[in-house]
Amino acid sequence: MTDEIDIERFARHIVLREIGGPGQQALARTHVALVGAGGLGAPAALYLAAAGIGRITLIDPDTVSLDNLQRQILFRTADVGTTKAGTGARALSALHPGTAVTAVTAALDEANAEALIEGADLVLDGCDNFRTRFAVNAASRSMGIPLISGAVGRWDGQVALFNATDASPCYRCWVPDVPPDAETCARVGIVGALTGVVGSAMALETIKHVCRAGETLDGRIWLFDGLSMRSRTVSLPRDPACPVCGS
Repeated sequence: MTDEIDIERFARHIVLREIGGPGQQALARTHVALVGAGGLGAPAALYLAAAGIGRITLIDPDTVSLDNLQRQILFRTADVGTTKAGTGARALSALHPGTAVTAVTAALDEANAEALIEGADLVLDGCDNFRTRFAVNAASRSMGIPLISGAVGRWDGQVALFNATDASPCYRCWVPDVPPDAETCARVGIVGALTGVVGSAMALETIKHVCRAGETLDGRIWLFDGLSMRSRTVSLPRDPACPVCGS
């Protein structure tokens, strides 16, 4: 990736004091691995490509189904039955041809996590199960790659930045074990527009982290209630007893 940027395309970024030309160049040099191209991954990926991220690795094992389209805005009705990674990659390239997109139609797990995210500067986790979340976090921690994690359910969402530094908390400081009453969107439901709010916040955190703009969510969790339109941010210290990063 060269230092040349499209001044016209990214004009609204370049006039921002916190981004400017140097920040836009940093975005163009950044490689993001995005785990999950669903409700959260779809808006996050679209905004990252639109922002001029240099490279995106899109990791998802699934195919597009009709019930995805209520919230997964990366896809269209004609895409039903196609792979999310491949179809998503084509949509992102159409939005911004300057973003190099690699499609990986595979399930990330403990065995392949490090290989799949190798070379990335940031990992975004928008998956829908704790086994994958734990594998992403462990690989992120061991490889020193910051992790931006998002989650949604019903009308609520959350975003956090983990593993930003050696002193930062990891995802297992927040969720040490699989909750006994773990819910899925298929079982309890999810309002589609909420995934746009949370996925966009994940993209925003990515841009802030890359451009060193403002205060990131390192050591904090952003919690959003869509029914009341209230949000709050809570501190998350590193847990000395954490099974992944504890002493």
